[in-house]
This record gives sequence, C-alpha cells and structure tokens, in this order.
Amino acid sequence: VRRRLPAALLAIALLGSALKDGGLVPDTPLRNKRNPLNVYFVKVAWGWTLWLLLPFIALTTYQLARSTLLYGRTRSALLALRRLSALAVGTAVWFVCTQLFVYIENLTGECSVPAKPGDTPRLYATKRECHQGSGVWNGFDISGHCFLLSYCALMILEEVAVLEGLSTDHNSKLRVVVNVLFVSLCFLTVIWVFMFLCTALYFHDFSQKLLGVLIGLSGWYGTYRFWYLKPFSPGLPLPKIPLSSKKYSYSR
Repeated sequence: VRRRLPAALLAIALLGSALKDGGLVPDTPLRNKRNPLNVYFVKVAWGWTLWLLLPFIALTTYQLARSTLLYGRTRSALLALRRLSALAVGTAVWFVCTQLFVYIENLTGECSVPAKPGDTPRLYATKRECHQGSGVWNGFDISGHCFLLSYCALMILEEVAVLEGLSTDHNSKLRVVVNVLFVSLCFLTVIWVFMFLCTALYFHDFSQKLLGVLIGLSGWYGTYRFWYLKPFSPGLPLPKIPLSSKKYSYSR
C-alpha cells in the first residue's frame, strides 16, 4: 500500500475528474457537503490524524528504543519526543498550505452579488466578506481536501511501518493498546482515501484537484523521503534501519 498509494491518488484524481466532466457520476448523498463523513471527519481531518498518531508514535517509538537494548529510559523518552516532533512538522505543513490556499483564492477571485435597484455596488476583498454579503466568490480554489487527505493518508502509512520492527509480548496491555491504535489508524486511512475519491468525483475542477494532491505528495516526499533522512530532523519511524533496506524498500 505504501508503495502504490501515491500513484493511486494521482490516478483517482485524474479518473474522478474525467468522470465528473463527462457527467458520468451518479447523484448520491456524498455530493452534499453536509454529509456526515465530510462534516465529522474530513472537516477536522488533521485533528483525527493527530489525535491517533500522537499516542501511537509515543508508545511504539519508546518501546522500539527500549527493545533494541541500546537506549535507557531517558534516551528512549527523548527519542520518542524527537519522533513526536514529526507531528509538529505536519501541523506546520497543514497550516502553511491551507493559509496559502486561502490567500491564492482571495487574490484570484471576485465577488458576485445579486444587484438591487438603487444600491451602490460594493467591493469585497475576501471570500469571507463576500459570503457575509450573501455573494458568491469566484476564485482559484485549490482543493484543500485533496491536499490534506492525501498528506494524512501517506503520513499514517509511514508511521505505522514501525510495527515491522516492534517486538512486544502479544498478550501485554501495551500490545493491545498499540493494536487498537493501529486498527483505528487503518480505518481512518480508508476513510481518507474514500473521501478523496468522493472529492475527485463531485467537487472542484481538475486543475484544482491536481494541484492539491501534488502539494500533498510534495509535503510527504519532502519530509519522509528527504528531510527525515537528515541528522537534524524528527527522523524516520525505524531510526536504526536505513531507507534502502527492505523495510523501507518500494521494490519488495
């Protein structure tokens, strides 16, 4: 899944846009932005991802460091804190990109407001002001859903790879907690990919979706495939195993 998902996301964006533009998409409740999956999951996608990854990274990194017999309690805790900083990096990527999307939409858009006799036309500088004036803002709206859902799904898959090197007693309470978190993260990833498909089928123009997913892939690649290989970084989930080994290989 880790090897194929980046290409699969690009294919979904391409195929979904083709079906949407060809009018071949059936009318379902998922077309409505107020559907429960969109309101309670996608709108707070980073919150869900952060809430589940935080305990998972902390527990698995600490246990992995302890099981190697190379780290004491203090150094294991410090390593866990270092790995948790990946969530701070992810939060920064999410915030900067979403703010950039808002800025671009405001910069490229204009407000369409129904004209009323005798009223002086008002100029609106932002999408928020336009909506407050009951108008429709027409700008280049890079798909924040395509960006965030692709980035979250890829980040989760990178972090759960730590289980390949984790050794714990299968009957221990720690293993039960880790398994519950792992299943929850897998379930969340399925939701993110499914809602990515829905976004590709029902919302945005092709260029907006393509740019969104490309930025999401760039955020993942720039961190897990480039920066996290450097000494001064949060590091990879399996710090003692090089990226070229079979545990990180994309040619297994």
